[in-house]
Amino acid sequence: MNPLVEQLNENIKSGNIHVHEMLSTLGKEIYFPKEGILSQSAEASANAKKYNATIGIATENGGPMHLAAIQESLSAFSPKDLYPYAPPAGKPELRTVWREKMVKENPALEGKSLSNPIVTNALTHGLSIVADLFVNEGDAVIYPDKNWENYELTFGIRRHAHIVNYPLFTEDMTFNSAGLREALLAQKTQGKAIVILNFPNNPTGYTPGAKEGEEIVAAILAAAEEGINVVVVTDDAYFGLFFEDSFKESLFGKLAGLHPRILPVKVDGATKEEYVWGFRVGFITFASESKEVLAALEQKTLGIIRATISSGPHPSQTFVLQALKSPDFAAQKEEKFKVMKGRANKVKALLDSGKYGDVWEYYPFNSGYFMCLKLKNVHADELRQHLIHQYGVGTIALGETDLRIAFSCIAEEYLEDLFDLIYQGVQDLQSK
Repeated sequence: MNPLVEQLNENIKSGNIHVHEMLSTLGKEIYFPKEGILSQSAEASANAKKYNATIGIATENGGPMHLAAIQESLSAFSPKDLYPYAPPAGKPELRTVWREKMVKENPALEGKSLSNPIVTNALTHGLSIVADLFVNEGDAVIYPDKNWENYELTFGIRRHAHIVNYPLFTEDMTFNSAGLREALLAQKTQGKAIVILNFPNNPTGYTPGAKEGEEIVAAILAAAEEGINVVVVTDDAYFGLFFEDSFKESLFGKLAGLHPRILPVKVDGATKEEYVWGFRVGFITFASESKEVLAALEQKTLGIIRATISSGPHPSQTFVLQALKSPDFAAQKEEKFKVMKGRANKVKALLDSGKYGDVWEYYPFNSGYFMCLKLKNVHADELRQHLIHQYGVGTIALGETDLRIAFSCIAEEYLEDLFDLIYQGVQDLQSK
């Protein structure tokens, strides 16, 4: 084994032996080369003042070579902030600014021991890094029955995890913390579990309230106290879009520093928070009381990045950084939040009006981009196909009864027409 990876593993063991136990085989073997091309190029950039013939870019007139046909579309930005490779961990200033934003929006993080956020190629890439670092074949990955289907590909297919689902809601339509606890405690003989918490939830648009949040944390703590090592991933893709009563922080803050057997990992990003889906800028952040553990996990994360995408796109990192630093950023974001909240409130008012209650119920929603109908008498996919071909309406069918509606992409004035058409589609199928 490479001496560098041996040292990283020893640092993790000395800082928290349980975190070392959580690592996958790949997680134990991966490292970021200290003596490779990137490190030698960094040393040259700092010290080679006459000629720097190290890194694989082309230069011209003292800056990165580029085409005018591209630069004319990006003339507001300096070529040095667009064309060279970004560091594998991301632009340093962007990492700092995102950390400041994260702590400001999550007061529970104040004073907690955190890594600096590492830039990922959006959230899917962050989740993939978690899978590579911590999931061996057969490890339990726990998340609710109503979930984003990419979890199955990322953890189940790529890493051959044992996927453990529990019902998202109780009969009272609150978060099923007892189901989470049961799923966790069932892993006692294995001694390890990976838990994914996704709030606001995709597909239901549900975020638990404060009491439910405390129950979730208590369930995870109970597993740790039973000797189970728990990697807890907060998938905060839709963070900040909280429209009604719910907790308005990531549970990452409550979990940080909670127990030596709990490793919180926050995966978030500008993708949906700042409405820049195609920019593909996300972040991964670890929490640990041990600085040695945080430093080693960062190096291992950089090793995964180096071995897969090498580094994230530089231009989009520059665009996001400039936006975060803009004096108009907060006001513009609040304006878009109000639009999204207006759409969510309109949907809820329509669903509570009594117009449609004979054909569907709806799952609780208070946040995010989506909500889900629970159809009473027709099959969800049959309705989905009928709506497309008869009315030109697109929806997502989930299982036999659930139909996901993305109100995020429908203007408020058209929402009633949308739900009227869905209702008409149900009636069509019922009359056959």
